Amino acid sequence: MLFYRSRNMLRPGKLPFYAKKNEKTNLRFRTWLKIHTDPKELDEKFLRLHQELFAGYDCSRCRNCCKHYCGTIPVDEVEKDAAVLGLTETEFRTKYLKEKPDTDEQAYQTKNMPCDFLQEDGTCLLGDYKPDSCKKYPYTDQPDRMGSLLSFLESTSVCPVAYEIIERLKKEYGFTSITPV
Repeated sequence: MLFYRSRNMLRPGKLPFYAKKNEKTNLRFRTWLKIHTDPKELDEKFLRLHQELFAGYDCSRCRNCCKHYCGTIPVDEVEKDAAVLGLTETEFRTKYLKEKPDTDEQAYQTKNMPCDFLQEDGTCLLGDYKPDSCKKYPYTDQPDRMGSLLSFLESTSVCPVAYEIIERLKKEYGFTSITPV
């Protein structure tokens, strides 16, 4: 099974260093994209790169996302998730969840990092019932990438595929650290 499809794909432990090193250039690239790129074209490029890179990437061998973020469980999924683990809703909320701060979203947040549902083998204790927010991370196949470039840039320090996508986009657009904004 492939873990690092590309010889250019960084190992998860190296991401924070390289993301920090590229932070200013990536922020300039974000600005450049907003000025010079068609949002629909950008979405198409994100989707193509997402499909290409995730096709050969075994996320269960990394799971940086599960190690560096708290999960979000929508209120309407708590009963189902509790049942998957053989718990009552109250037991599930008490053991695993806290109220999600500073949001109008009807959801809970997992209590701990790494996520309490992350298993040693890289699988999720909730299995197929893990939240959509976890399934979709780093959201590179979702529409409106232009509107979420800043949050996407944050994910380049966590997800090797996200990092690789931004590096490939810079090459495709011919962007360098000296490209004028």
